[in-house]
Amino acid sequence: MSYRMRRRTAISVAAATVSVTLAGCGVLNATGSSDDASPTKGDDITVGLLLPEKANTRYENFDYPIIKRKVESLTHDKGRVEYANADASAETQASQLQKMIDDRVDVILLDAVDARAIAGGVTKAKEAGIPVIAYDRLAEGPIDAYISFDNELVGEVQGRTLLEAIGDASLSDKIVMMNGSLTDPNAKQFKAGALSELNGQVTIAQSFDTKDWKPENAEANMAEAIRKIGKGEIDAVYSANDGMAGGIVKALRAAGVTKLPPITGQDAELPAVQRIISGEQYMSVYKSYPQEAENAAEMAVAKVQGRDIKFAALARDKVDSPTHKGIPAHLVPVVALTKENIKDTVVADDIYKLSDICTPEFKADCEAIGLN
Repeated sequence: MSYRMRRRTAISVAAATVSVTLAGCGVLNATGSSDDASPTKGDDITVGLLLPEKANTRYENFDYPIIKRKVESLTHDKGRVEYANADASAETQASQLQKMIDDRVDVILLDAVDARAIAGGVTKAKEAGIPVIAYDRLAEGPIDAYISFDNELVGEVQGRTLLEAIGDASLSDKIVMMNGSLTDPNAKQFKAGALSELNGQVTIAQSFDTKDWKPENAEANMAEAIRKIGKGEIDAVYSANDGMAGGIVKALRAAGVTKLPPITGQDAELPAVQRIISGEQYMSVYKSYPQEAENAAEMAVAKVQGRDIKFAALARDKVDSPTHKGIPAHLVPVVALTKENIKDTVVADDIYKLSDICTPEFKADCEAIGLN
């Protein structure tokens, strides 16, 4: 079942230009202070944070610490974050959600492992009077709001950049599509966005929905694609994220491929940035995790404190899930990350230092593109 997003035109146009800068996007400075009614709760609040997995390093390295710091900042160090990571288990996450309900947290930020399976837990939270904000992935059930990136646009940017990498693309060009997990609604949106660019331009020779987004599963899928298509017949690989791109590179190397085809990615993980510099991966999609995480923290605190004007300013979009329509949402724009703009994105935003990227192994590659 598809998820339909009602994207603001301004965001769509701005994000589609891959050179967009992120510093001025969103409403990071929205305060709503004097216009809001008196808070229904003070600063002594507990925000429950449920994150889905550890294979993607962003959750542990960026999302959790940023949300924790922002909640503390917004509540004068009186608020706290109760954090749990499900490590890709829907059953574990259901138990974690129930514990937060039992602990009577004030609001829950939920990044669902399985968007459909968690709906019952979301209903229980609602019945207990605990607001649930879907974070990064659109969960089913009576959620109060949703914050994520413009996921169809992510796929569009990936597909468009891949066609640019091929150059003069035609139906004679064979593409392997390595999509994400079927239990993640974002994966469906990434795929739909990519296909809107790729369909009719190239031939999708093999397509996979990769269980749990795991790199080892992507590696096995890619090995199968190589056997069926032939290692010299693959012109490009659409990979929905960076972790899987790493598994794809391993499979191609194991098959004896020396000149790798263009490979996409997403999340701007450090190993992917280094692969882009060395030429093993063509691009990633950089998503400003600080912007998403800080806005999520602001939404959660505003919701539980009853600051309706501030909350509305942060949730000006609308999205539909299979179970609910017109969900208040905030969609954060994205940018294509290539060799040309590493310094202007992940370095400028302090995601990585040059010393993190340009280790001795990649020093020559960094110097070759002026990254020093």
